[in-house]
Amino acid sequence: MTSYRLNRLFHPVSRRCFDVAIDHGFFNEYGFLAGIESISRAVATVAAAAPDAIQLTVGQARHLQQLPGRFKPSLVLRVDVANVYGKVLPRTLYSRMIEEPIEQAVRLDAACLCVNLFQIPGEPEVGEQCLKNILHLKPLATRFGIPMMVEPLVFQPNEKAGGYMVDGDPRKIIPLVRQAVELGADVIKADPTDDVSLYHQVVEAAGGIPVLVRGGGKVADREILQRTHDLLAQGASGIVYGRNIIQHAKPAAITRALMGIVHQNLSVEAALALIEA
Repeated sequence: MTSYRLNRLFHPVSRRCFDVAIDHGFFNEYGFLAGIESISRAVATVAAAAPDAIQLTVGQARHLQQLPGRFKPSLVLRVDVANVYGKVLPRTLYSRMIEEPIEQAVRLDAACLCVNLFQIPGEPEVGEQCLKNILHLKPLATRFGIPMMVEPLVFQPNEKAGGYMVDGDPRKIIPLVRQAVELGADVIKADPTDDVSLYHQVVEAAGGIPVLVRGGGKVADREILQRTHDLLAQGASGIVYGRNIIQHAKPAAITRALMGIVHQNLSVEAALALIEA
C-alpha cells in the first residue's frame, strides 16, 4: 500500500522526486528562518513552481494543503523535532516524535513521513532516541500505507565545526544509510559525500530503496546545479533541498532550474539560463 502514496512523490516519467524542505522553523534556531519569515508566502511561491513535494510540519502543513486544486505538490510531513543544530549546544540534547503521527498525517493528507536518524559524536543517547522513534513509527506507517522517509545525518564534532555541520565521509554515511534501510525506510534522505563520484556506494548500500540527496547550506547557483547533476548521474533518485531554495533571491526560478535537471536531464548551462531568464 505504501506504493500508492509513493506514486504521489515520484515523477511519472523520470521516476525521480524533488522535495523542497520548508520545515526549518521546527528546530528553534533564528538563522533557520531566513527566507521563510512569512511561511505562507514561501509555501505559495514554491508551490507555484510545482516541485513534486514540499516538506512541512504539523503546524504549517495547512499553508500547502489549503491551496485549491488537484495539482499542488504532495506533502511530506516532518514528524520529529530536535535541538541539535545550534552553534552552542544545550546541556541536554533530544529528538522527540510528535504524538499520534499517523493520525495527524492522515488528517493532513500527507504522502510521506520524514524522521531523523542522527549520529552525533559523543551523544549516543540522541541516536537511541531516533532509533526508538523509527521503531515505533515503522509498523504504524506500514499498517496505514504511509511511506517513511528516514534522514540519516552524520554530524561533525560541534567543538570542531561549530554548529550544524554534517560529515561527508562515506565511511560514516554508508553504514548509517544501511541502518536506516534495515530499520524499514521506504525512502532515504541522505547527505552528499565529500567526493561526489563515490555516491553510487551510498545508493548501492540502500539496496533499491530510493535515495534523495540533502542540499545542505546555501551555495552558489552553479555549484548546486553541478552537484545535483553529478549526484543524479551516480544513481540518486532525487533531491531534498531547503536553504538553496528558500534563501535564494529567485526561489521559483531556482526551483524550475533544478526541476529541469532532475526531471528533464538538462545540462547545467541550460538550467542556469532558466535562472537568468
